[in-house]
Amino acid sequence: MSLIFQQHIEKFVQISDEEFEEIRKFFDTKVLTKKQNILEEGQICQHHYFVLTGLLRKFYINEKGTEQTTEFAIETWWLTDNFAYEHKVPTEFYIQAVEKSVVLSITQENQVKLLEKFPVMERYFRFVYQRAYAAAQKRIKFLFSFSKEEFYYQAVKNHPDFVQRVPQYLIASYLGFTPEYLSEIRKRLLS
Repeated sequence: MSLIFQQHIEKFVQISDEEFEEIRKFFDTKVLTKKQNILEEGQICQHHYFVLTGLLRKFYINEKGTEQTTEFAIETWWLTDNFAYEHKVPTEFYIQAVEKSVVLSITQENQVKLLEKFPVMERYFRFVYQRAYAAAQKRIKFLFSFSKEEFYYQAVKNHPDFVQRVPQYLIASYLGFTPEYLSEIRKRLLS
């Protein structure tokens, strides 16, 4: 599984196998069960997670007591509460395994040490953060440009495997509507 991480790093920067072995030591591996929370509201966010296998989601509980999914992470994606991680403050989010997952985790302390020892990883993380920021910008544009129904159609069109993999009630949570409404949209899409 480490090969997945090494290949991902090498998409952005060049490292030797020996360097990768040293880089890998800054990370811990966690095996997660389905629906296991690895971060809960009120905790200090101490880890940044890289998904080797599986699927994670980040969500919060809104004022109505409903879970609102804000992000997903599949293989080779990173996930954390960036603000809480960077500032070492309690999070307002949960991070949960949607399915059995294996992740690499790094603490902020280890990330600082990693970047000091391997400056090339600064470039890697810059690319990771740029891509995450670009994805967030695109999602915001879609939220303002499309109806919820159109937003769902875009998701199906652009990420059909992902939409098939994620339970429908979580897609509804991500898109901001009820599972029943999503079911109506899906029926119209199939007819």
